[in-house]
Amino acid sequence: MDFDPSLLRAFVVVKEAGGFTRAAQRLNLTQSAISHQIRRLEEQVGRQLLFRTTRALTLTEDGEDFLQYAEKILDTLDTMSQRFRPSPISGVVRFGVLENFLGDRLPALLRQYGRAFPSVRLDVSVGMNLDLMPMIKAGELDLAVVMLAPGSKEGTPLRRTQFVWVAAETFDPAPGESLPFAFFPSPCINRQVGLASLEGRQIPWHVVFTSQSHQGIRAAILAGLAVTVLARDDVEPGMRIVDGHYGLPSLSKVDFSLVWSDGGRTQAALEFGRLIEQMTRTGPGRRA
Repeated sequence: MDFDPSLLRAFVVVKEAGGFTRAAQRLNLTQSAISHQIRRLEEQVGRQLLFRTTRALTLTEDGEDFLQYAEKILDTLDTMSQRFRPSPISGVVRFGVLENFLGDRLPALLRQYGRAFPSVRLDVSVGMNLDLMPMIKAGELDLAVVMLAPGSKEGTPLRRTQFVWVAAETFDPAPGESLPFAFFPSPCINRQVGLASLEGRQIPWHVVFTSQSHQGIRAAILAGLAVTVLARDDVEPGMRIVDGHYGLPSLSKVDFSLVWSDGGRTQAALEFGRLIEQMTRTGPGRRA
């Protein structure tokens, strides 16, 4: 049998309100209308659902069971209505993100936003810090997730991580030799933090490998060619942290932060920013 959702809602509200009068007030109906709806529902079910007296209202045993089904059906209908409700928000959101921030969770973020706001077009740039910050300042992006030093006033911190020196598990340079490094191009914050920590230390070093992508740096490290600076979250099997080895000092922490361009805080972009913050709170992303 097919149940009218309005009858199910009336039944649930009567139980929640503890009576017909208060239920009628909640649903903006008359008491007689509520009574009529409950009577129709009981006729359709073929069972008494409520015990009604002048002082109290209680559920029958069938009513207790029916209530559970009614609540599940109404929850499903409410969720479906929310999911397919037309969105008044439209426009374009230009978003930049570091490839090591959300990792394999990025598709889920884009899919969730696209479902909630189907009238918004997303333009996504996945890149490096040194690319994204200039794009924000030039107004080419509305918002972006970048790495900033803790305490920076330029963005809203989302997640903090630790920079570490990383090499392959098989990396074994000869004593006294110049230490080979693999870095992103300047002005990458990984490179800046690593080189700043070496100032004043008598460590011979040279840059043997440069790449604009995490995959390039990853390949160089796993091949045993060099040492690099990575966020601790990015250390993979086959790599080891070498802080304290070869004279290398401990490094500072860094924040993944959400930054905005001037004029980038449109309603569509603000909703996207809220979703990023919500997804970040559920845990750090990882690359696939």
